[in-house]
Amino acid sequence: MGALIFSLNLTLDGCVDHQEGIADDETHAFFTRLMDEAGAMLWGRVTYEMMESYWPAVARDEQAPPAERDWAVKLEAKPKYVVSSTRRDFPWTNSHHIAGDLRDGVQRLKDATPAGVLLGSGRLATELDRLDLIDEYQMLVHPRIAGHGPTLHQGGLPGTRRLELLSAEPLRNGVVALHYRRAR
Repeated sequence: MGALIFSLNLTLDGCVDHQEGIADDETHAFFTRLMDEAGAMLWGRVTYEMMESYWPAVARDEQAPPAERDWAVKLEAKPKYVVSSTRRDFPWTNSHHIAGDLRDGVQRLKDATPAGVLLGSGRLATELDRLDLIDEYQMLVHPRIAGHGPTLHQGGLPGTRRLELLSAEPLRNGVVALHYRRAR
């Protein structure tokens, strides 16, 4: 069984608005490495639609910045799983729908993906954390205070999650990469 790894950009005050982070070659390389190591991507519908509206065009654009294009080309090939109760059709290459019971669907995906599943949706992560399905957290904490939301786990959790630090790595751009494992 593979691990479910939640990875996201967030500011020092917990804002997960994708426009608030530093999107440079170093952060793209970080997420490209994570994606390379994982067997699949997992998103909620809103994140899928945001990604679908941008990254396929970058993958086809030979003039795109190399770090962005590298991410986009690899993302194009990676299996992408989407949780949605409102959308059924996911035409982007290698996209699959997880329907029915959330716990069962995500557990089946974890069981079928020994290399692990990279989760990149904040609201979906809250639901999966409530179901005790997230195994690891790999966050990029950006040197910014946004002063607004959305924030991580804004909807709350039933209790505190204790984590074990596996690594902390400062990047040249001031971002800190944190890797935690769920303490069981």
